[in-house]
Amino acid sequence: MLKPHDAWQVLQDAELIFSADDVNAAITQLAISITADYTDKNPLVITVMNGGMMFAGQLLPLLRFPLDCDYIHASRYGNATSGKEIAWIAMPRESVQGRHVLLLDDILDEGHTLAAIKAKLLGLGAAQVSCAVLTNKNIGKIKPIDADYIGLTLPNRYVFGCGMDVSGAWRNLPAIYALKTSESTTS
Repeated sequence: MLKPHDAWQVLQDAELIFSADDVNAAITQLAISITADYTDKNPLVITVMNGGMMFAGQLLPLLRFPLDCDYIHASRYGNATSGKEIAWIAMPRESVQGRHVLLLDDILDEGHTLAAIKAKLLGLGAAQVSCAVLTNKNIGKIKPIDADYIGLTLPNRYVFGCGMDVSGAWRNLPAIYALKTSESTTS
């Protein structure tokens, strides 16, 4: 966890990758595409916590069809900058049995967490699991999962804002920033 002074310094030194207007435009386009595909399905929309919370809060009011909401909390990162084993912190309370499930997350990075969540939900009996991500990081290699809906494509840098954090800070930013190139690591 960053101390306030250090968090402010990180933000001051960071590079803006996508403005709040860029993010809002991407979310609006995602809502249009998702609405077209889900109008007659009454899906269970599951937000991946904590990162997907901000994205879901912006996307859900734009979806124009009936749906149920829940969340799942699985993490490989915690407040670290590199992934480890998946920790299953909270499972959905709603049954996924026979449901069309739409997963919402902030970022498709290496894809291991989202792939594991999708496999878990299918194993619990979901009829279909689709993934919508605000961002997809271009990491230059094949991922174990592809998102069905992608808002923005990111460079392979350590990014934060819009649900993504840097050492626990700045998930709340309405824009997306990257650490200075010399500090960049895979998030």
